Amino acid sequence: MVRCVHFITHGRVQGVNFRSFTRATGRSLGLAGWVRNLPDKTVEGVAEGSSEEIDALLSALKQGPRFAKVTELEHEEREPSGLSGFEIRH
Repeated sequence: MVRCVHFITHGRVQGVNFRSFTRATGRSLGLAGWVRNLPDKTVEGVAEGSSEEIDALLSALKQGPRFAKVTELEHEEREPSGLSGFEIRH
């Protein structure tokens, strides 16, 4: 069963390769989705995949890359939309 989650990451998450980290982690887990910076200095994304893969991504996002400092990770379940690949959106 495919699960879909929308997430917003707060903290020091822009300018620290957070989007690249998210894309690489998503791809390595076999997830489909996208990630982008928002004007309010948060990072938003959507990921689709198995429940185990989604849980692994969310766990990784709570840590982030080396220079990130995640203070909050909001996420909510959504209906899967059949995404393919994992991309950075601008």
